[in-house]
Amino acid sequence: MNKLSRTRVGFEKVSFNRYLPRLVAKLGGTTSFEDILAAIALLFNRRKLVDGPAITEYEKAFAQQVGVSYAFSFSSGRVALYGLLRALGIGGGDEVILQVPTHIVVSNAIRYVGATPVYVDCQPDTFNMNLEEAERRITAKTKVLLLQHTFGIPVDMDTALELARRKGIVIIEDCVHALGASYNGRQVGSFGRAAFFSTEETKTISSTMGGMAVTDDPQLASPMADFQAACSWPSASLTTRHLLRLIIYHIFTQPYLHPYVRKIYEFSRRSHQAALAPRTTTDEEQRGLRPGVFEQRLSSAQANIALRQLRRLGENIAHRRAVSDAYQNKLGSFGMKVPAPPAKSQPAFVRYPIWVEDRDACTRAVAPYAQLGEWFTSVLEESASPAYGRYERGSCPVAEDAARHLVNLPTHPRVKAQDIEAIVSSIITLRGNHAK
Repeated sequence: MNKLSRTRVGFEKVSFNRYLPRLVAKLGGTTSFEDILAAIALLFNRRKLVDGPAITEYEKAFAQQVGVSYAFSFSSGRVALYGLLRALGIGGGDEVILQVPTHIVVSNAIRYVGATPVYVDCQPDTFNMNLEEAERRITAKTKVLLLQHTFGIPVDMDTALELARRKGIVIIEDCVHALGASYNGRQVGSFGRAAFFSTEETKTISSTMGGMAVTDDPQLASPMADFQAACSWPSASLTTRHLLRLIIYHIFTQPYLHPYVRKIYEFSRRSHQAALAPRTTTDEEQRGLRPGVFEQRLSSAQANIALRQLRRLGENIAHRRAVSDAYQNKLGSFGMKVPAPPAKSQPAFVRYPIWVEDRDACTRAVAPYAQLGEWFTSVLEESASPAYGRYERGSCPVAEDAARHLVNLPTHPRVKAQDIEAIVSSIITLRGNHAK
């Protein structure tokens, strides 16, 4: 039995004919059949749907996983970041250095507290922040260095920590892609003054929507607890819709079923009317505006499902590393542009990014076997325009180039060895055809 087979988690328990069509979705496999049974049971237990003991249990387990003392759950990672910035006293006149590519909601959270986002380009081999450029952008107004562990590739934390110490600024780690990743044997999220994570449906574990702020600083934990207490609870109706969406996605992303239900699945993600729950990014957020409902907590039912997955995180990450290693070895040997993580890092690839000359052609070539992710199609993903986040076109050329050339290969627990072979073969064949 090979390494990939030993580390797999969440694969189908039913024996399918190997000749049936198989299509790997962009996401899936983090939830198990037992999780779905638990979600169904929660739908019929209204007393534990919104406010319940699972929240505290989940927060304690999450803090223990990261290696810190405090964790605070929220409806999304962006709310967690917003709360951290407020708790740190960041506001008007302050600057926060962040990288591109990133997501519009990260920029939004900075602007919601009245601070100014200062964008820095990325490194082409990790898509993490160019720390040399970041140092040049630091001014007397700079209060926070916001470090994104892009795709689950840890930042060079030795260099980052030394920079922050010299300049007297705070580090917040953006770990939305990186749950389970580590640097020099230590979990990401435990290096800075604070960190935030996401458990939105595309991430390493899924509660449909969800986020977590963590810190080891009791002086920061106190105002974060106050902020969380002031956030509104989600309605029972919204929580129900999140659970239903999670259940349906679990079914629809089964690789042997996905070829037949893909169109329904995609429509449910895009449509205002058909979506089981609100879209992950609202129209207002895409235009850099604050939505009417923003400061919200995570429900107990979602915490329950996320906690179940957190307990299986070791298997999940081991599988993603085995898949990523296979991509690295197979594609790297053919001269493809693959990531080069820092020497002391242990990535936990939520998706595996590769640089291709023709994104559309690559997506079409792999389409019979898998749906490729397209993080990032913009320097500020999902923005109606990067200008809404006050980004100046041309200021970060590496990130802008990456937004034209990156595709992301699936690493989630439903990816099998046969899928890797089909994906890699399609990409290599396409590359060979272009070289002729």
